[in-house]
Amino acid sequence: MRRDLLPTALAGLVSALVGYASSFTVVLAGLRAVGATPAQAASGLLAVCLAIGATAVWLSVRYRMPIAIAWSTPGAALLVATGPVPGGFPAAVGAFLVSAALMVLAGLLPWLTRLIAAIPRPIAGAMLAGVILSLCTAPVRAMVDLPLLATPVVVAWAVLFRFARQWAVPGALVAAVAAIAVHGPGGTLSGAALRPSPVLMAPTLNLSVVVSLAIPLFLVTMAAQNVPGMAVMATYGYTPPLRPILIATGLTSAAAAPFGGHAVNLAAITAALTAGPDTHPDPRRRWVATVALGAGQLTLGLGASLAMALVLLSPPILVVAVAGLALLPALGSSLASAVTEPQGREAAVVTFVVTASGTTILGVGSAFWGLLAGILTALLLHRRPGPGTDPGSAPAEAPPALAEAPPAPAEATAEAPAPR
Repeated sequence: MRRDLLPTALAGLVSALVGYASSFTVVLAGLRAVGATPAQAASGLLAVCLAIGATAVWLSVRYRMPIAIAWSTPGAALLVATGPVPGGFPAAVGAFLVSAALMVLAGLLPWLTRLIAAIPRPIAGAMLAGVILSLCTAPVRAMVDLPLLATPVVVAWAVLFRFARQWAVPGALVAAVAAIAVHGPGGTLSGAALRPSPVLMAPTLNLSVVVSLAIPLFLVTMAAQNVPGMAVMATYGYTPPLRPILIATGLTSAAAAPFGGHAVNLAAITAALTAGPDTHPDPRRRWVATVALGAGQLTLGLGASLAMALVLLSPPILVVAVAGLALLPALGSSLASAVTEPQGREAAVVTFVVTASGTTILGVGSAFWGLLAGILTALLLHRRPGPGTDPGSAPAEAPPALAEAPPAPAEATAEAPAPR
């Protein structure tokens, strides 16, 4: 490797570490919520890490762009909100496969992508906010129930969020480990398995689980990850091909699903860390960072069993509290997306209330009913989706987010938003 590319590769490795430490607790909590055993949850974390690594390396080398891939953190939060499903974890794995198939179809059928983009942005933001609300209140509950353990975690997060935002959640995780070591329950990590242990599971299909889990998982992954990810790339002057990315992430998600992986997608936050000028002054060289990110995720995935052992050692509310701190910025941006535009605000509020209620009707979870209620409210008020109401954080006037042919990247002329 050329010497001037070493800092670029280092930036990719740091991005992998930050991304992993910031939300692996969300992934493990989500898999456990829908019925995974500790071994199956560790296998799922390993599977999505391997899928991220393989997809990021392939796409970056193929298109010579810093195409960052990540697991679906909003999707994992959806799993927590959904909770146990009929048929147990095999039915959840079946839903993961259906969601992956929908992602591939979105890449093969342009009209399906346009249909997802037609969901009004306030409704999409409100659904995501309703999904993650219960997680984001966990730090408050932890401060009441476990003050000796939770207080150092929240304080560490707040200080780092002020001075080094990208390290806030990893710092909170370190504080949680230290607090558990000093004040936590008995037990150590000395007997934790260090060797990765993939667990192959036979999926089952359950119609109610497909409706309540697979479809919302596909929708939140598209609206909260893929569309904003394309917008971030466009900010830095890149126009990656959306359809091949959807097909690639759908196929790798399908490969990871039988091992417990829920979904991988185009990254949004990590893309801001790897595609900017701080990574390398030459936009044509920045793809090295996402290759290094993929290699870092492959390496971090090997410690999935150790990560699961750490979670088992922690009180459940503390694990969820760390996950909630990681999702607070997402909650803020989702609420802003839901209520900023006066047109459609009522439908967004209905979506948020129904989704946040956690109500299950006919075996179908609240995320689906919230989306349905919001769309029906919008139709009732005669406020049909317009061309400027696509979901995600991409501005409506940014057409590169749906482009398909990748021109040579140029240096961005606009400053990118600070990573959140």
